[in-house]
Amino acid sequence: MKIRKELWFGFILMAIIMAGALTMLGLANPITNGHIGLLMLSLVVVAIMLGFPTAFTLMGMGMIFTWISYDQNITKTLDLMVQAAFKVMGNDVLISIPLFVFMGYLVERANLIEKLFRSLHLALVRLPGALAVATLVTCAVFATATGIVGAVVTLMGLLALPAMLKGGYSVPLSAGAITAGGCLGILIPPSVMLIVYGATAGVSVVQLYAGAFFPGLMLAGLYIIYVIVVAKIWPSMAPPLSAQDRFVPLHPLTEKLGVAHAARAFPALLKALKGKRNSEVPTGHLLRQLGIVVLPALLFVFVSLWSYNSVTTVVAEEVQTMAKIGDEEQPAADSSSLAEPPSSGLATPPGAGELPEPAGAGLQAPPSGLAPPPGSGETTAATSAAGPASSGGVSEPPGATSSPAAGASPAATTRPAPTGYWIGVAVGGAAMLLFYGLLSFTRLEVFKMLLSSFFPLLVLILSVLGSIVMGLATPTEAAAAGAMGGFLLAAAYRQLTFSVVKESVFLTAKTSAMVCWLFVGSAIFSAAFALLGGQELVEQWVLSMNLTKTEFLVLSQVIIFILGWPLEWTEIIVIFMPIFIPLLDNFGVDPLFFGLLVALNLQTAFLSPPVAMAAFYLKGVSPPHVTLNQIFAGMMPFMVIQVFAIVILYQFPAIGMWLPEVLYR
Repeated sequence: MKIRKELWFGFILMAIIMAGALTMLGLANPITNGHIGLLMLSLVVVAIMLGFPTAFTLMGMGMIFTWISYDQNITKTLDLMVQAAFKVMGNDVLISIPLFVFMGYLVERANLIEKLFRSLHLALVRLPGALAVATLVTCAVFATATGIVGAVVTLMGLLALPAMLKGGYSVPLSAGAITAGGCLGILIPPSVMLIVYGATAGVSVVQLYAGAFFPGLMLAGLYIIYVIVVAKIWPSMAPPLSAQDRFVPLHPLTEKLGVAHAARAFPALLKALKGKRNSEVPTGHLLRQLGIVVLPALLFVFVSLWSYNSVTTVVAEEVQTMAKIGDEEQPAADSSSLAEPPSSGLATPPGAGELPEPAGAGLQAPPSGLAPPPGSGETTAATSAAGPASSGGVSEPPGATSSPAAGASPAATTRPAPTGYWIGVAVGGAAMLLFYGLLSFTRLEVFKMLLSSFFPLLVLILSVLGSIVMGLATPTEAAAAGAMGGFLLAAAYRQLTFSVVKESVFLTAKTSAMVCWLFVGSAIFSAAFALLGGQELVEQWVLSMNLTKTEFLVLSQVIIFILGWPLEWTEIIVIFMPIFIPLLDNFGVDPLFFGLLVALNLQTAFLSPPVAMAAFYLKGVSPPHVTLNQIFAGMMPFMVIQVFAIVILYQFPAIGMWLPEVLYR
């Protein structure tokens, strides 16, 4: 029987891993528990590559080696298993996983992806490689809304791949755009992978979401630039669309107006509304079209006014702070006219036969004799001259009337709008003028298609992410709101049936159970690995190499990149992140920044042969003449772009760290 090339690769890789583990044991003198822990790690990787379930492999290996470490004490072994499982199940962050997954499955079954791809394809028709660019944008939006790589790649393989092949696109470029775009859901929030990393590394999921936003957009932008450059240099790989593919039919009632497809929509609709040509067209239809046309302008005015109010209003806390600062800057009162606090007066020594000097009288007491007792009705001229503040020897309470403070003007509650606001308004106004100057009836139809497909998803995504990033809701609360939004979205598109809800609930339970069992297995495995001293041995080995921060990051990312060949991202996170995370403090690496690098790198788990799951998803729905080697060839340039994106993020950390620092630090 002939064995396939990918199987040979897998067997050779497993042989190398086992040979390395056995060589390490042979060279170790003496063999310690730490070496046994590294042997356990090697056996786990080989067992997973052989096809054993990851979660139960981790649990089984962890239990066996824990039993060995505890000198075959079953009670301690079972206690460790129970404690590890309870610790994982008590993690509140994991509650958001089933909610986000449920939202994704509901959105997937709302059948938005076909409308989304069609509208984006027509909106971007003038760009080189328009179909591939529309595929990447559709994948990015849909992967962000669902976060389910397999679903996005499969649906786009059924929808976009036939359209690109029909348009004359090369098979590798088409396959690469679909697989790379489908994997963006791993990185762009709300990503389940970021939740898993945050729970494993002890990093705030909110900060991870904020940090991954711009790197995700950067990676998607690099993909799009690559496709445009390829289509521009080699037009045969991505030929322009024909006139038939670009044609957009107008609404039947709009056709009765007798306007050209390229005519500007806004003035034509205004003329039709007050002219004679609307005799066959209902006024309601014209008003609805005008309402859609002016919608961007109304949104621009609303955002501008809301932004103006935000940037010019002084918050109550700022007003109080300004008032306090103003009080502190008031001139001190004249000590000759105001009473001092009672404690500031100096009493005569006990037994001297004198009562305490009236506080703040401003004049010396008579050199001899007793001061009149309080309440005797006798007052000196000096005391009377001191004013009511010192009469009767009683000082005025602190904070009483002070003429300079009383005359101070109240702190301002508004401030002028900054220059940046007016620049933004000017740019937005110019964009509105350009929009209405180019808005033809054809583009109006495309805009209406976007309103019914792209913008509902965009509102859902921004609502979920915005509430998390701005601190309005925790990830769990935002996930619950997102699940409700997916529910309403499916209902709005009349796809909310009992079978859809049943399938979504079943798949959500299946995915959530897999993730939770992975966490339990990872907790048991990590406890056994630490108990054997494997973590300490790895740390000593890394520190003995005297690596710099850059060298350590390069080494760790290369290891993760190589692990992406045989393993999926879930296995890499739950098995190897507990090994890397304790080393970060030794090299001064922020776990948040390391997580962003890992998130960019982990997409190789879906794009790198021979275990490139995205390729197998696409192969399962592609035409018979599309081979697996062609799909792998299309993936390679996008893998190079991923490595380039990692280098850019390392050279310019502010791409990922700026937003979390502005919002949370």
